[in-house]
Amino acid sequence: MLQIPHTLYNQLRQHGEETYPHECCGIMLGRTTDEGLHVEALIRAGNTRTDSAHNRYHIAPQELIKAQREGRKQGLDIVGFYHSHPDHPAQWSVTDFAEAHWFGCAYVITSVDGDKTKGQAKITNSFLLTGTGEEDKAFVNQPIEITIS
Repeated sequence: MLQIPHTLYNQLRQHGEETYPHECCGIMLGRTTDEGLHVEALIRAGNTRTDSAHNRYHIAPQELIKAQREGRKQGLDIVGFYHSHPDHPAQWSVTDFAEAHWFGCAYVITSVDGDKTKGQAKITNSFLLTGTGEEDKAFVNQPIEITIS
């Protein structure tokens, strides 16, 4: 299960609306417990994809390192990533799967639909990356529990 406070849930969905018709992306900091992943902070990341930002995203390694350091200062870990799918379902793509390498982390996707000038967040889904390596990795549907912030 992915537990996320209502305010952070709204922020990640709003991020997708703001970057529409391009994909947004960000990092989720939090804690892992027996109940699942608990998101406690979001870090917006710049989408460094210049060739196809409307249907791909990339977070620069420097931003990942910065997020890890920020998390350590707060006693938190990277528990997942989020991005948007403009005018596309909130379902992982073949590219999303191929580029996912953080085992045990959540990959949250929000579909954002619109008329190419303004997007509106629709559905948000989470997928847990399981496995131990490339040969056995898999995305598993992960329920989202929105908590009171």
